[in-house]
Amino acid sequence: MPTPWSQYFTEEALELTRRSIRLALDEDGRDLTSIGVFTPDVPMRARIVAKEATRVVGLPLIPMVFEAIGCTPALSFLVEEASQVPAMTEVVRIQAPATALLRAERIILNFVAHLSGIANLTARYVKELEGTGVTLLDTRKTTPGMRWIEKYAVQAAGAGNHRRNLEELLMLKDNHIDQAGSITRAVERLRDAWKPCPPIEVECRTLDHVREAVACRVERIMMDNMRGPLLAEALELVPEGIETEVSGGVTLDSLRQLALAAPRRPDFISVGRLTHSAVSADFSMTLQPHS
Repeated sequence: MPTPWSQYFTEEALELTRRSIRLALDEDGRDLTSIGVFTPDVPMRARIVAKEATRVVGLPLIPMVFEAIGCTPALSFLVEEASQVPAMTEVVRIQAPATALLRAERIILNFVAHLSGIANLTARYVKELEGTGVTLLDTRKTTPGMRWIEKYAVQAAGAGNHRRNLEELLMLKDNHIDQAGSITRAVERLRDAWKPCPPIEVECRTLDHVREAVACRVERIMMDNMRGPLLAEALELVPEGIETEVSGGVTLDSLRQLALAAPRRPDFISVGRLTHSAVSADFSMTLQPHS
């Protein structure tokens, strides 16, 4: 089950999200049009509608946007966070002063549409992996400043997070290994530098790399851009107790084949396009004066 918003976000992550909201408001500047037309106390009502069949993700951001504006609206959430709804479903009703509501309108829609789009794409990939026992992961290919909320949208659709920052999981790539001289030396340096040492993952492109990473007893081994018999052999080299991950150029069409590449199935398949290529869902907000 997806982790609820209130449990997913650390206080640090919430502050990063607040910064994203403040940046979005700063980018817009002052709403001179609304300020010029409306007096501050004119009330207005709004309805947010999902114009297509979609998952609805990002509703907890709505009060955060208004908080950043300095407004406490009357909010009615008509659907559950992360739920799937048919087209033309009304998802939220809002009542607030016109100037605040008009200021918040586009920012709210941008966030909810974007996160719902990520959830929609992720759900398609999750469905393709049904019955394989393989867990879908995202990557760090996220929009700067939106890492936590994008990864939240991924897990809200049933996938997992690869790592949310560079501290949760230490990944050794070519540059690190070349600097240290070998996978073994790189692993030793990390374990000497950090006590306790976070989990270590090694990015491998050859069978020799896999064998060396196995000998180091790292926590996870990534098969980077491996395919066909090479991938199958690499997976078979890894004993139980060490996690395996397949990554690099994974598409919806190739996903299931990669999951079933060998009797020793990968534990994870990571896909960057979940966050960097998702199409925003279609939401609209209609506004009218409060009678």
